[in-house]
Parts: sequence; structure tokens; C-alpha cells
Amino acid sequence: MVFRATADAQVAHCCVVVQAGSRDETQEENGMAHFLEHLLFKGTHKRKSHHILSRIENVGGEINAYTSKEYTCIHSSFLKEHLNRGVDLLADIFTNSSFPEKELNKEKGVIVDEIDSYKDQPEEQINDDFEDILYAGHAMGRNILGTEESVNSFTTEQVKAFVSRNYLPEKTVVAIDGPFTIQKAIKVVDKYFGHLKPTTQVQNRSLITPYKPVIRTEERNAFQAHCIIGTRGFSLHHELKYPLFLMNDVLGGPGMSSRLNMQIREKYGYTYHIESSFQPYSDTGNFNIYLGTDWNKLQRAITLVKKELKLLREKPLGVLQMKIARQKLTGQIALGEENRVGGIISLARSLLVYDDIEPLEAIIKKIEDISATDVMEVANQILIEDQLSMLAFKPTQEN
Repeated sequence: MVFRATADAQVAHCCVVVQAGSRDETQEENGMAHFLEHLLFKGTHKRKSHHILSRIENVGGEINAYTSKEYTCIHSSFLKEHLNRGVDLLADIFTNSSFPEKELNKEKGVIVDEIDSYKDQPEEQINDDFEDILYAGHAMGRNILGTEESVNSFTTEQVKAFVSRNYLPEKTVVAIDGPFTIQKAIKVVDKYFGHLKPTTQVQNRSLITPYKPVIRTEERNAFQAHCIIGTRGFSLHHELKYPLFLMNDVLGGPGMSSRLNMQIREKYGYTYHIESSFQPYSDTGNFNIYLGTDWNKLQRAITLVKKELKLLREKPLGVLQMKIARQKLTGQIALGEENRVGGIISLARSLLVYDDIEPLEAIIKKIEDISATDVMEVANQILIEDQLSMLAFKPTQEN
């Protein structure tokens, strides 16, 4: 359990994070983790679907969930006086879902519509298609939503089998944020989750497949060209994880002052949107640069991107540049702490990954200790030109 006291707050937050996501699916189960996330709201052995939703919404609260490659999270926010109601509901959903056949069949259609809607968003689809390049043949590369064929094939028995294999107490963390004492939080969690006992199941995730760079162009029915350039990054356990976060910020992270945005968008006007991102996982990571532009400008934009990557590999950041970069990254992390829901979810995930929670002060200290040499080392490990993959969506009709 994770608890964070927030004095004088009127609203409390609670989440359940389980270390089970789309990478834990077999080929036949592609989309199961996300499908299950939907089904958790469709009925338990003591509540029907509308009772689940109204239970927290009737007191002005909210409940939601999401699925990622490695986690599933259910979270709820409510007035502090409804702590028991909120935790009870999450426990009921997480441990007591009944997966009624009627709701299962209905939800298949909902998710197929979601898949079709997603196909209308090439800027989203290209990210998942690029991950399929980075992790070819591995569950990490498959789309979290699954396919129409895989979703329509799911049975109640398959859903229950996935739950029994992955939704294990030892892979689950409950977290609470609110104006309570630690004693009260423990008492409430124990009341509703205390019956869960660790199992003896052993579950090892499959090893990541070898990576080979790929250059690919595909046609899409779109007006704009979309492109991703990237490679595998560092894992959550890698010692250079924070220098890579900092390098990403300098290159194309959040905000308008990044090198890619200033050079390619502001100086030349070659793209409306350009950014880079670093997403670490438990045993691997992704580093990507995304841009959307006119097809006729794409090659010029790519040339400029490569110029910026070369600059990072060959020229160390100056003293002032490093100071600004550290301040920027530290500020982003501190601001993230202000999001109380995201904050406790992050703490829960940290406990699952590291079996520990790293205080904000320790993270800031690691950022302050990053040197220009560290950033150059990262650049020369990650930004190797012949190890970068590229996926481009070309409009079927040039505009």
C-alpha cells in the first residue's frame, strides 16, 4: 500500500495498480488487458453496471481506468468523507467482477468502434505501428487495443484465465491520497482488500526480442505526412535514465523552446508539430521523434533533425545550457507532483518496479548531478544514425 497525506484537502484519491498490461498477453489474447479494463465496470457479483457508475458519481465523484503495456490502473476521486465508499467500490471492481456474457458481447462492439476510430488518427496510429517495428514479434510491439478479429474471439473463459494468471495480490498496489492519518488509510484498505493473500504463482515476462533498424514508408488516406524516427531507449533501471530524460527535454521535449521546435518549426516553418519522447519500461525503453508536415517538406525536415542529433553527439552542452536543462526537467517533475491522481499512480508504479519509493528530493539530486559528459554519452549511445528506425505515412494524394 502507498499513502500520501494531503493536509486540508477536501478531495481524496484512490487507485489500484496491477502489474499486468498488453505485454502479458499471448498472441491470441492481443487486446485482452484493455478489454478487461472495460469489463471491470460491467458488473460484479453484488453490483450491476449502472450501480458501479452511480455508486461514486451520485456523490459527485469520478472513476476511470486505463491500460498500458505493463500496467492496468483503476482510479477514483471523491470528497474526503466518502473514503470508505470509494475504496469499497474499487475493491469490488478489482476482486469481484463477474464478466457477464451479455456485457462481454456488447463491449466487443464498443472496442471495435474504438479501433476504427483510432484508424482515423494517423498521428496516433503511427506511434503504435512504430513500436511494432521496435519490438517485432513481441507482445510489446502489438497494439494495446488488439484487432477486430482478436477482440471478437474473446470468451468469458479467456477473460477469467487472464485475470487468474495476472491479477495477483503480489503484483498489485493500492494507493490513497487525502487528508487522513496513515492509520485510517491502512484500516480502510485492510477492510476491503485484506482478504487478498499472496499466491505462489511464478510469472516471468518474455524476454525482449533483438532489435534491427527498419526504414519504411506506407501510404495513408490523409492530408498530412507523418513520420517517426527513433530507436530503443533505456529501461527504468538504467543508470543513464535521467540523463536521457534531460537530453530528450533539450532536443524536443515539452514546451516550445526545444531545439527541434525552434529550428524546424520556428526557423524554417517545415512542420506544425514536432517533438521527441522517451518512454522507459521495466526492461527496455523507446526514444522517438515525431513530426507532421507536408510530404514535399518531409525530407528537408528529416535532414534538419539529423543535423540536431549530430550536434548533440559531437558538441557538449554549455554551462548555461546545462543549468537551464536541469531547471526545466526539475520543474516538470515538481509540477507533475501537483497532479495528485497522477502522483499516487506514479508512486504505486514505483513500488511495483523498484520495491521502493524514491523521494522527490532524491530525484532532483540525481538531475542536479547530471553532467554535459553524461548527456553526450547518452547521445552517442541512443542517437547513432545507422541504428535509428524510421516510419513515414505518405498521403495517398499529395496536397
